[in-house]
Amino acid sequence: MKPKKPNASAFLSPHLRFFSDDQLDQIHFATLEILERVGVQVDEPEALELLASGGAFVEGNRARIPSWMVEDAVRTAPSRVTLANRDGKRTLFLEKNQPYFGPGSDLPYTIDVYTGQRRRTLKSDVENAAKVADALPNIDFMMSLGIATDVPAAVSDLHQFEAMVTYTKKPIIFTAHHRQGLLDILEMAAVVAGGMTALRQNPFVVCYAEPISPLHHSPEGTQKLLTCAEHGIPVVYTPGLMAGATGPVTLAGAVATANGELLSGLVIHQLKKKGAPFIYGGVATIMDMKTTLLPYGSPEWHMNSVVLTQLSQKYGLPVFSTGGCTDSCALDGQAAAEMTYSLLLAGLSGANLIHDVGYLEAGLTQSLTALVMCDEIIDLVRRIIRSYEISPETLAIDVVEEVGPSGHFVTHEHTNRYFRQELWMPRLFDRRRFAEWSADGSKTMEDRAAEVARRILERPQEQALGGEVVSEIKTIIAAAEKRSAAR
Repeated sequence: MKPKKPNASAFLSPHLRFFSDDQLDQIHFATLEILERVGVQVDEPEALELLASGGAFVEGNRARIPSWMVEDAVRTAPSRVTLANRDGKRTLFLEKNQPYFGPGSDLPYTIDVYTGQRRRTLKSDVENAAKVADALPNIDFMMSLGIATDVPAAVSDLHQFEAMVTYTKKPIIFTAHHRQGLLDILEMAAVVAGGMTALRQNPFVVCYAEPISPLHHSPEGTQKLLTCAEHGIPVVYTPGLMAGATGPVTLAGAVATANGELLSGLVIHQLKKKGAPFIYGGVATIMDMKTTLLPYGSPEWHMNSVVLTQLSQKYGLPVFSTGGCTDSCALDGQAAAEMTYSLLLAGLSGANLIHDVGYLEAGLTQSLTALVMCDEIIDLVRRIIRSYEISPETLAIDVVEEVGPSGHFVTHEHTNRYFRQELWMPRLFDRRRFAEWSADGSKTMEDRAAEVARRILERPQEQALGGEVVSEIKTIIAAAEKRSAAR
């Protein structure tokens, strides 16, 4: 007998909040004061013109933005963004408390899944990352995970997109070197989708762009904002602020400053095209005072990510966050701890796109083994977020009465009906006793995860795209390479 469908009203899924609504208001009002008193530097002429004509106070390349412009932008930006897969099926619904997980992008080094050696990342590594991500059930979207260093650097962004779109159907968040690279990638995506109108209607791509902290909108990042708004393609706009270096060392000041970068970017974006899809970026970390590095495993990063997620939900905006990454150079205890706690915090916060899964060495090295390990950790996190049903059936008073003191529940029909629903069953974590584990080769979790990655890579791969689509994509890349060589 199958268990009854759970009653949604019987669940209260756990969610994490660091601050009250009043405290969030304090951060928000501090952000508005920063934008009105300090303003932002904008080095893109069209964006400056939009700000000036929209009501900002512009002097040179400094724009001071009144609070009513921020409120207008928040009001016109969509509170919900839906992403499709490569086939046009809508799969990711970026709404409040709907978390999805995926890798990050653009890492120069790779831990080879066969040799275990750290080496420069190749285009084939991006292809392999796409194959593994496509096969893992808890990886929901794709980012390149690596920089293709064996192709012309000027068009490596195009090669990385080709590698991803060829080997995964999952939604893709891509990086582009500049506006022209973005246009080339959108042209490739439109070929896959069956035209730009189809791509806009059911986008399977999101452009990743950044301001420069503190409070600086660069030409490249701003042009990506404007281009995505013009074409109706979703854009993630996320700061990379480091508290104590490119932002105040106090975490509240760092969040308020990062929020200023985000909201001023949103104003520019919505001035270009009201209602264009914008994804609020939730990254504000620290500078490690011993090494001067940007630490991916620092608690402050992931605490700030929770707060930025709370702010995004206050504004009614989809949010990009971080988890599944580590500063460790190896898949050791530190890596497991940092990957797990960051995924749990991000999942409990209700963030939408949780990226950087599979990062080692503070964002320098990718590992397919780590990606597989994190897939299992995400499954565990999702079990925690799902909570459990409280109802007469699950409270099981009648069952307890039937079994009575000193009885057992192993063979009871209630156990058979509910255990698959109630109990998390790991696929990669090992719960066997020592004798069984040692007889099977004493494999660590890293060993087992690497085996999974290799099995995925070694099985036959379906031809993902039609020959005509592949040909058109290669033609676009060849034209870009020719333009680049002519400069």
